[in-house]
Amino acid sequence: MTCRPMPERRPLAILLATGDHARMHAAFTLAAGAAAMDRPVLVFAMGDGCRALLATLDAAGEALLAGRGVATVAELRAAAVDLGARLVICETALRASGIDPGALLAGIAVEGVLAFLDAARDADTLTL
Repeated sequence: MTCRPMPERRPLAILLATGDHARMHAAFTLAAGAAAMDRPVLVFAMGDGCRALLATLDAAGEALLAGRGVATVAELRAAAVDLGARLVICETALRASGIDPGALLAGIAVEGVLAFLDAARDADTLTL
């Protein structure tokens, strides 16, 4: 019997440009799933998507999901990070939003668009 090497897992880059709770949920569902498959994952938040990296998320949206027995954005985000996903916020968007960097989830990297484009160069890229 011949053993074939495991195929290389392509990185996944997710550009999160909206603060819509359902899209944040989708982004972190995909991030956690890809990270669970040992794919390198980068979530880059810009524009209104910066809200996805706040330590405190939309309470109503989170309660709705929890009440239906569905993993919340916060739970999926934590799972993605635990599985190795990298969360990055756009430096320009952070400034433009007026968000206090102290309100961000601990461990969030602040980088520019060029860093994202370079990291996403060979990745499957999704925009939400």
